[in-house]
Amino acid sequence: MKIAVIGGGAAGFFAAIHASQMDNEVTLFEKTGKLLSKVLVSGGGRCNVTHACFENSRLASNYPRGERQLKGAFARFSTKDTIEWFNEKGVKLKTENDGRMFPASDNSETIADCLIREAKRRKVSIELNAEVKGLQPKLNGGFTLIANNNTLTFDKVIVTTGGSAKLEGFNWLKDLGHQISHPVPSLFTFNVPNNPITELMGTSLEQARIKVLSSKYEFSGPLLITHWGFSGPAVLKLSSYAARDLAEMGYQFSIQINWLNDKKEEAVRNELMNLKAANPTKYLRNLFPYTQLSKRLQDYLFNKANVVADKNWADVSKADIQHLVEVLLYDVYHVHGKTTFKEEFVTCGGVSLDDIQFKNMESKKIKGLHFAGEVLDIDGITGGFNFQAAWTTGYIAGVNAGK
Repeated sequence: MKIAVIGGGAAGFFAAIHASQMDNEVTLFEKTGKLLSKVLVSGGGRCNVTHACFENSRLASNYPRGERQLKGAFARFSTKDTIEWFNEKGVKLKTENDGRMFPASDNSETIADCLIREAKRRKVSIELNAEVKGLQPKLNGGFTLIANNNTLTFDKVIVTTGGSAKLEGFNWLKDLGHQISHPVPSLFTFNVPNNPITELMGTSLEQARIKVLSSKYEFSGPLLITHWGFSGPAVLKLSSYAARDLAEMGYQFSIQINWLNDKKEEAVRNELMNLKAANPTKYLRNLFPYTQLSKRLQDYLFNKANVVADKNWADVSKADIQHLVEVLLYDVYHVHGKTTFKEEFVTCGGVSLDDIQFKNMESKKIKGLHFAGEVLDIDGITGGFNFQAAWTTGYIAGVNAGK
């Protein structure tokens, strides 16, 4: 059987490798001259292969789009299977404190070389600079494919072309009868241009709670202040889940930060009042209870609350304490724009999941046409989840197309 795989990324290679295991003749088409480009740049050049999450329903909960469908898919190919697959090929993975998993070599080329080596061992034919410009199902089954002005025929086709920033990038799949969810960025940082807080760039906090005002979106996690605004896992998770709504807002919205994460107003007010009563002669600056906030951040918040830090607790008024409580728990910033997170580019949007049978990743519209990876309306939060979705859907598409 002849099988075409369109797209030379992580999902494409995994699909091609597994489709070829049944002695099928597999050809992988990559429109550029470079294979596995996202694998090579991800994780700062280390490749965040997956995440050490071994309970499938919990793993699926890290996907703002695709959670329900991936629960069953992970039962077919899970994080454990990913680790074992690479281990069998001589690539050991290691787990970092936050659960992210990388090759022990800390080099993304280890992953790319493994995939290319395995594809060649399986006799997958790799066509570079081969853009597929036409795909048409044949009446009696199979497909006609046009690549570089050559007309070719295949029995099955697996589409793994990745995400697209523009809706037009999916037109050829729409023309085949598929619904397309409009693509928007889903992993980005928040810009607060000209805000004084950007002077604290490099300051980080292990846990803060961030809420997009006038919305249901609210997350806790590590927060990083940058020279353009806010980053870190709390912001990235928020941007991922709120992606569509933030796009509709034109990336102009307000966020509220609780610098003390889950602390409540009454508890904080009581702590500060008790501190004032017990330490009247101590300076506010020298005896502030929330040491998780750096001194630079403390000074910034004192200033924002309009409270003089160089005075005795005895001279700190009830109004001062109320101002501190409000800044610590309800600090508001107006976001104007976004910045793509590092070299990562993730979109939500793509082929509607309603059009796909997840037991085999086959189109419900066209028999013999399978999908895998970010071309689907699936995206995960940062931390290796997008690659795990690529390995899982690529495996299922490859095995089932190859049958």
